[in-house]
Amino acid sequence: MLAAPDFESFLALGIYCCIALFLIAVLLLLSWGVGNKTRSRQKQEPYESGIYPLDNARLKGPVPFYLVAIYFIIFDVEVIFVASWAVAYDRLGWSGFAHVCFFIFILFLGLVHLWKTGGLDWGPRAQRQNRSAERSVV
Repeated sequence: MLAAPDFESFLALGIYCCIALFLIAVLLLLSWGVGNKTRSRQKQEPYESGIYPLDNARLKGPVPFYLVAIYFIIFDVEVIFVASWAVAYDRLGWSGFAHVCFFIFILFLGLVHLWKTGGLDWGPRAQRQNRSAERSVV
């Protein structure tokens, strides 16, 4: 059984946090005080990756493509949890197996929800259906 932390542990943590906050404040104040404060029209223009903006910032491509990419990242990160379970499956036993099965079931329900709501449809047919639905509303 683990013992509760004593007063010295909390004191050390408090001192550490105070020193960290002090250093952050000093660095912020130094950068504000020492930094160059010249302003010009050229410095106020947006600039990213060495390319000046030439057009409107609005997306011209299909937005659902980016949603599918985000869904992929979300479900891909979940693989890390299943892989970590696979590494320690022998120590976790049937309880760990039940937990990972429940986890995968919840992921499956999320995938079914995305599929039913049309979150995975981003081809030309889905775009035509969206346009016709917008016209019928207007």
